Amino acid sequence: MKRLLRYLKNYKKELVFGPFFKLLEAIFELIVPMVMARIIDNGIGRNDSSYIYRMSGLIVILGVCGLGFALTCQFLAAKCAYGFGTELRRALYKHINSLSYSSIDKIGASSLVNRLTNDTNTVQNGVNMFIRLAVRAPFLVIGAAVMAVTIDLKLSLVFFVVAPLISLVIFFIMRKTIPMYKKTQKCLDRASMLTRENLEGTRVIRAFSRQQEEIDEFREAVDDISNESIAVGKISAILNPMAFMVMNLGIVAVIHFGGFRIDSGDLTQGELTAFTNYMTQILLALVVLANLIVTFTKAFASANRVSEVFALEPEKYGKTTDIPHNSEDILEFRNVSFAYPTAGDSSVKNISFKLKRGEMLGIIGGTGCGKSTLAQLIPCFYRATEGEVLVAEKNVIDYDLDRLRECIGNVPQKAVLFSGTIRENMKWRSPDATDDEIISALKTAQAWEFVSRMPDKLDSHISQGGKNLSGGQKQRIAIARALVGNPDILILDDSTSALDYATDLALRKALKEKMSGTSVIMISQRTTSLKDADKIIVMDDGEAVGIGKHDELLESCEVYSEIYRSQMNEKEGGSNV
Repeated sequence: MKRLLRYLKNYKKELVFGPFFKLLEAIFELIVPMVMARIIDNGIGRNDSSYIYRMSGLIVILGVCGLGFALTCQFLAAKCAYGFGTELRRALYKHINSLSYSSIDKIGASSLVNRLTNDTNTVQNGVNMFIRLAVRAPFLVIGAAVMAVTIDLKLSLVFFVVAPLISLVIFFIMRKTIPMYKKTQKCLDRASMLTRENLEGTRVIRAFSRQQEEIDEFREAVDDISNESIAVGKISAILNPMAFMVMNLGIVAVIHFGGFRIDSGDLTQGELTAFTNYMTQILLALVVLANLIVTFTKAFASANRVSEVFALEPEKYGKTTDIPHNSEDILEFRNVSFAYPTAGDSSVKNISFKLKRGEMLGIIGGTGCGKSTLAQLIPCFYRATEGEVLVAEKNVIDYDLDRLRECIGNVPQKAVLFSGTIRENMKWRSPDATDDEIISALKTAQAWEFVSRMPDKLDSHISQGGKNLSGGQKQRIAIARALVGNPDILILDDSTSALDYATDLALRKALKEKMSGTSVIMISQRTTSLKDADKIIVMDDGEAVGIGKHDELLESCEVYSEIYRSQMNEKEGGSNV
């Protein structure tokens, strides 16, 4: 929670003057019962109409002033809370974007979304309620108790019996509900994760006719939230009836014993009325304080969840900003191994190779053999647990990561496009790219053929995730986006899987002719796509079981020759149909 307090530094005035105006309102509220006591004793008791009017006017003035103070406090509280919430969300979003892949994997994307939205709102509401009620409620309890004692010490003993009883009710409810609020937040995370998965995978769900199963699973998750909320609501619902029951019994006791005090002449009717009002104020303030504790409990639970995100270390940046362009070896792996934090075994084991500038490296292997993991070590998305990854003869961890990734064009397995125009998507690597550069990249990626036929060409709109494009079109635009700015290294992580053989061949030829200075790392399941590579790494269970050219591997690497033969048989079988 302390980590979040720094986002209140720009709202020190609101934090001071907000509670101050609420304190003034509480003071005016404490004065009203004494004024009423005088109206009863001096005005009504003596049948003095002018005194009644004067004191009634005073009550109106106190009420108007109290309203003014309350509205001022509300304004300051809202300004502080919403300003704090805005700065917190901005800082949290910035921090999330600075996290490494492993840190994001640790919490999960759905939980991060929930913490960025729901939890920050809860903390924001906690700040708002703190300014509005954290000073007022305790002050009313203490102030009303002092005023009650000054009126009649013996009668105030009723309060000292009633207050602990209400406090016990509050303690019992808080003890039961605090753990339940934390459990509810976890249920919300699960519902958020299912929502995200269903929205992203809606086509797959429909393709397999899994709508009902997904609906049932989501209903189960929502029911968990409902059950937890109902359970905590049932317990919290006890608070007000129990508190008001004790409060009303206390008022009955005050009126009962107060009647004897009036008969004995130790108390006036006005003072008894004022005492009853103070008793009501005290007990109502205790109920408000209980609800305030509930709000703070939720806020602290959410604050801890937000703090967990801030506690994750951002990506560590090196100091080297200059990438040598005259080095012969553009990429080198020296005995590199990598294991995911939650995995028991290494995904990549003892990989070593060199790649010269302008050469093409192919990576092939079975599913889950570590091909993508190997590629993600190059731009330092993950850091090697053993060995060194060198770009231009310098360790990647020594580079400024932004500068390192500027020289690497990366096309992931899943082509990710963003809502906007084609031109806007194409400028992600190079914001200053001209239309000629964009068109050149589209032509190299074999995408200009269909983009040129669109009515608006580069200004054609792409829907969220590129859902208005086919799989092959998305892949080609994603490849073209990575080509803008002529990167030193181009990583194609199985990003030609949706292309037909002719388009795949045309792409490879264009890359060789127009991007001769770029080293291409192509991960593919097709041996035909890697036949012309200067070097091919064959992966199996995280290990490089073969490194060499296509012809060499056919003779020396059993895994590669099996993949090649199976694909050739498929092609021959397909051609005979």
